[in-house]
Amino acid sequence: MNTKELVCLAARIADDKKAENIKVIDLNGLSSLCDYILIMTATSKPHLEAVEEEISKKLKELGYYKTNRDGADSLQWRVSDYGSFLAHIMTQEARDFYALDKIFSFGTEIDFSKPVKKTPVKKAVKKVAKKTTTKKATSKKTTKKVAKKKSSIKKTTSRKSTRTTKKK
Repeated sequence: MNTKELVCLAARIADDKKAENIKVIDLNGLSSLCDYILIMTATSKPHLEAVEEEISKKLKELGYYKTNRDGADSLQWRVSDYGSFLAHIMTQEARDFYALDKIFSFGTEIDFSKPVKKTPVKKAVKKVAKKTTTKKATSKKTTKKVAKKKSSIKKTTSRKSTRTTKKK
C-alpha cells in the first residue's frame, strides 16, 4: 500500500468515526515535513480520543505504526506522525485558531472517498529495459571505434620507427 492509499484509508476511518471537515492535502515534493497532511475536526475530547484510537488501531492491524505522537494530554489537538503523513485531529476552536488549512494551502486537496488509481508498473519496467539495451549497443560501437583508432596509431608509430632505422 502506498502512502496516498494509506492516508486516504486513515481519512475514511476517521469518517466512519464521524470526524468532521476531513481534508487530505498532498504536499509531495513541496515540503520536507511529510508527503501528506490529514486534518479533521472532532466534536469533543472523548470523540477526539476515539478517532485517534480507531485510526491507530486499524493502521496497526495493517502493519503501519506511529513514529511519534503529540498532544496526549491536550483537550483540543492531537497529532500522529506516520512518517510520510501527519494526522491532525482537532476541535473546531483549535482548528480555527491554528488555521492549518491556510498554512498548507499550497498543497493540493485530495478526495479521499474515491479509490486511489494505481499506476501500471510493468510499462515502466519495459521502458527501462529498452533504454539499457540501446546503451549497450552504442557502447559496443564506441568500443570498436576506440579499438580502430588504437590500431591505426600503432601502425603509424611502427612506420615512423622503420623510417628512422632506414636513415641510419
